Amino acid sequence: MRVAAVVAEAMLKSLLKILPETEVDGVILDAVLFYVELAPMRLAIPYIHVSNALHFDYSGHTPLCMYDWPHETTPAALARNREGVAKFAKILAQANGGIRAYAETIGLKVDWEDPYATVSKQAWLTQTPREFDFESSHWPPQFHYTGPFHDGNGRPEVEFPWERLTGEPLIYASMGTVQNGLVDVFRTISAAVAMHKSLQLVLSIGDQLQPKEIGPVPSNTIIVKRAPQLELLKQTSVCITHAGLNTVLEALTQGVPQVAIPVTNDRGSASEPNKNQAILPSMPKTDAECASPQSLLGITRTRAGVLQSPHGYTKEDSHHHRILRRHRRDR
Repeated sequence: MRVAAVVAEAMLKSLLKILPETEVDGVILDAVLFYVELAPMRLAIPYIHVSNALHFDYSGHTPLCMYDWPHETTPAALARNREGVAKFAKILAQANGGIRAYAETIGLKVDWEDPYATVSKQAWLTQTPREFDFESSHWPPQFHYTGPFHDGNGRPEVEFPWERLTGEPLIYASMGTVQNGLVDVFRTISAAVAMHKSLQLVLSIGDQLQPKEIGPVPSNTIIVKRAPQLELLKQTSVCITHAGLNTVLEALTQGVPQVAIPVTNDRGSASEPNKNQAILPSMPKTDAECASPQSLLGITRTRAGVLQSPHGYTKEDSHHHRILRRHRRDR
């Protein structure tokens, strides 16, 4: 959180210089860049927020996405949710001391006790489909569900050894783009697929690791730092994911069943509402540390219907696949 706050503070100061020079009429901001919106506020420029990752519900009506709590409406559960929001707000306040001090120097008065105080009043968009969120009707009028943003346009080309794909059922594993340096998780995945010779595995390990750190891998494993994810998912039988929202939505859009291994702040991510709707069977929450190759192989084979069905996905997967297709068509 402190690293993110340092980045946000630098962006805030930069925008205060850039925005007047470029004479923009409005600003679109990622909602996880906390308090960067102070720049357009100070300059009286309209701005909207977009939640590329899961949106934050500070109301306490549903669990904040940082936590892996189930959605319940009992008084005890609502009190727990509010306490969770208060703890998160305290962490945010401690991390953003520099931004708070800077806001005072430029004459901005902010209610720092209210996490919604600087959220855009014009529009707040989330790419989470309404059908995938916890049931709640408390959202402000400027909050809108849109469905997935991705269409493949604007992504840099990524080299990939397509010639090494054998046509066998493909397992694609990615732990995201930010916190993906968990070498033991990748080793467990590799060991699981090695037990099934008729499968092929693609490990996308990110920039924090080198392929040699994974250790010896069987011939049916391809290790890359980055993968052309959208194109690869079109050929994938099962996706093993950290349960980040973007990978979840991209896989479901292609009708690919998934196995979730939530790590760090993804432990309360897209896996929780999806698990409640039978989309993502998640390993136990200690899975990133304790999962065995045997257990991972078992749930992976189950998710793919033992890799025998024409598309590899279940009735629930197919339902949510149709929902995402409808969102794409209606845009």
